[in-house]
Amino acid sequence: MFQSFFPSPKLFFSSAAIWAMAAVLAWYGFADDLGETLGFGVSPEGPPPIDLTYFVTPNFLWFYVYYAVCTGLFGGFWWVFSRNHRWHLWSVWGSSLIIFTTYFSVQVSVAINNWRRPFGDTLQNALEGDKGVVASDFYTLMLMFAQIAGLSMALFVLNRFFVSHYIFRWRTAMNDYYVAKWKNVRHIEGASQRIQEDTMRFASIMEGLGVSMIDAVMTLIAFLPVLFALSSYVSTLPIVGEIPAPLFTAAILWSLFGTVLLAVVGIRLPGLEFHNQRVEAAYRKELVYGEDHEHRAQPITLVELFGNVRKNYFRLYFHYLYFNLARGFYLQADNMFTYFILVPTIVAGTITYGIVQQILTAFGQVSNSFQYLVNSWSTIIELLSIYKRLKGFEVSIAERESMSPQEVARMLEEQEARL
Repeated sequence: MFQSFFPSPKLFFSSAAIWAMAAVLAWYGFADDLGETLGFGVSPEGPPPIDLTYFVTPNFLWFYVYYAVCTGLFGGFWWVFSRNHRWHLWSVWGSSLIIFTTYFSVQVSVAINNWRRPFGDTLQNALEGDKGVVASDFYTLMLMFAQIAGLSMALFVLNRFFVSHYIFRWRTAMNDYYVAKWKNVRHIEGASQRIQEDTMRFASIMEGLGVSMIDAVMTLIAFLPVLFALSSYVSTLPIVGEIPAPLFTAAILWSLFGTVLLAVVGIRLPGLEFHNQRVEAAYRKELVYGEDHEHRAQPITLVELFGNVRKNYFRLYFHYLYFNLARGFYLQADNMFTYFILVPTIVAGTITYGIVQQILTAFGQVSNSFQYLVNSWSTIIELLSIYKRLKGFEVSIAERESMSPQEVARMLEEQEARL
């Protein structure tokens, strides 16, 4: 699954995680301030721009260069280390491009969140009868939003287009890897299904789930500082009173609570989904054998095999019952949680409508990112099931390759005898 597309997967992913962590820590530690020293200029004081100039401020220009340097060093190392790897261009440089475009898309969301304050405050002032607010104020703000929204749509379309090609290259790499071993693969039970269906489903799920995971991480990197800054407008939380960085702390604790809750409640689901695929495969295999052999697929055997299918499905329905119940309660409570923690501040009248909109959006972005497992749990379970099947398939391939020709012949004879 991974070694077909990525060079030395274990080393690649571990080094990528370490390098990314070091780059992020260096940026927030000291590199962020180097832009002015290196001649990129000084970012303007006060609120950030709420139009497209937000993306060409000195700080952003320096970030583009910083990301390019970090990516170039990492990609250059792997270019030398694995220069003969067929899919290096897509797996290394393509992954870097996806990460950058995803982060840029998240920054577009930050820009829209910055726009919410002046628009909300202008709306509040107009509703309160402020004669200084004129129609052109709203039209100007709407035009700024249209610019940012247009950029957001263009990025989304282009990113999805590239990701689709990226994922299909990954599926191609898996397909070529398995097909090249067809001599040892063709006699493995369910080989055709593993190569065609499971690689297809693996690629399909990774296209959505993988991008969502990267988006969640990039959203946390971008919005946690925003939420930390917005915490200055909130001094007191219900029940607990005053705590440091209340919005920041509340978002993390609430999201971790939901993630742990759903992980514990749904801990048995991956195993049941995997077992479900096995009983379905056993039933399907007997039907296929019955097409060519009269003594196979007898009614009593089919009834027994389908009984196993029914039993496992009923177990799945029961476990999904309380999982969906817990998930539903948590997500419904999440809809009101931000308003709940803002009640003392709203009642005190210390924030404006625009700031409330900013807080709601930023809190929602951070909360949804932390709740990645909560929102994607069902899809993750399906992916784990596919991963287990493909992993077992690869183990069978390795076992076949380690056997002598005599052992392979003997095993094939035993399979024919069972048929």
